[in-house]
Amino acid sequence: MSARVLVVDDILANRRLMQAKLEAKYYTVLLAESGKQALRSALHDQPEIILLDVMMPEMDGYEVCRRLKDNPRTRHIPVVMLTALGDSDDRIRGLEAGADDFLTKPVDDFSLIARLGALNRYNAVTTELRKRESTGKQSSAFTPEELDSLQQPGRILVIDSHDRQAEFVAKALREAGHIAFTLKADGSAEATAKGKIDVVFISLSQQSFDPLRLCAHFRTDQATRAISIIVSCDPADQDLAGQALGLGASDVITSPVIAEELKARVNTQLRRTRYVDILRQRVDRGLELSVIDQLTGLYNRRYMMSQLNQLMRRSAMGGSPLSIMSADVDHFKRVNDTHGHEAGDFVLQEFAERLKANVRPKDIVCRPGGEEFLVIMPETSGDLACSAAERLRRSIAGDPFALPNGMGEIDITVSVGVATIGGEDDTVSDLMRRADEALYKAKFAGRNRVESIAA
Repeated sequence: MSARVLVVDDILANRRLMQAKLEAKYYTVLLAESGKQALRSALHDQPEIILLDVMMPEMDGYEVCRRLKDNPRTRHIPVVMLTALGDSDDRIRGLEAGADDFLTKPVDDFSLIARLGALNRYNAVTTELRKRESTGKQSSAFTPEELDSLQQPGRILVIDSHDRQAEFVAKALREAGHIAFTLKADGSAEATAKGKIDVVFISLSQQSFDPLRLCAHFRTDQATRAISIIVSCDPADQDLAGQALGLGASDVITSPVIAEELKARVNTQLRRTRYVDILRQRVDRGLELSVIDQLTGLYNRRYMMSQLNQLMRRSAMGGSPLSIMSADVDHFKRVNDTHGHEAGDFVLQEFAERLKANVRPKDIVCRPGGEEFLVIMPETSGDLACSAAERLRRSIAGDPFALPNGMGEIDITVSVGVATIGGEDDTVSDLMRRADEALYKAKFAGRNRVESIAA
């Protein structure tokens, strides 16, 4: 899987060497020689990954990373920091600045490509979700609820054959405020293992089980596919780490595990997982908004027309009847004028509830707009549809509507027009026109009644 990678380094030779390595693996490479140039390129070119040198004049890599992550237009781009510094404090500082990974120069080619592959998998998910989200009009800024979700503690499962090592990792995570539990060598888990898992920590070196097979299992099982996987290994087992990344691991930490680095890497994975969750929720909300009327929870006009077209074609091909009932709240303007729009909204919501209670599960209840409602009734003859409409009319007129905030009660009635598909040449427009004509007939005849018009 290829990607556009922005390489940021103030030394030309380093930039050219990294460019040659990446282009040999078919990556598209963009170059920047300073922090300011990197920020401009990230905004303008929107690379999929940024390889960022730490030691640069004027603005070091830590500051560049912080600015990238503070900007809503670039915070989604994964940043891998590269440095000749090998101190764990430098790695922790980079991770806390928002970096997604941290590699020490000289960078091993296999490790570099494996880590880029892991980031590409993450990008494939977030890019698709951001594209879907961008079709709506939602802000890229986090809401207070989303910010709260980003800061919630994580649930981490630690898997290590060596109980002492497993408990060290779990204790460090608990001290950081997370919920951590271990999978014992005998295969039993702590009681706290109930509930959703955010991150799995798996030791690779000298285990009594096959850790690579376990990584593969987590990635192929539908229930655990979205979980972040952090693996740890001895320095001599870098090939195992590369294989784990190839199988879907999200990050690698070298043994002996340093508590502060562990916390920083877990926080990075949690941030990624929660960001993906937020995007998914936004997309789901956008899809819901596209078909649901927000006041009543019924389907809106867009969904109504889509379903009518499909069911009309199916009815014409199979010969099964299709009916619709068009319902309109009588004298609704008086409700708003006398009691206010809050009362009017309450009446519409209560009307929708009674409407849903008086139709079948397979019927499609819609609110095209205002005080108008429409029910699509598959495999329903005109007589049955009229009977259902009469049942609805009695339900509405039989009990007064209790208004909110102690405003008393109000009597509501409804007029309903029913129409049934008339044959293969009948269109959606024809069907809806007849339903509207039947509704007008009910209105002119005195309201609070059901009328139908034959094809």
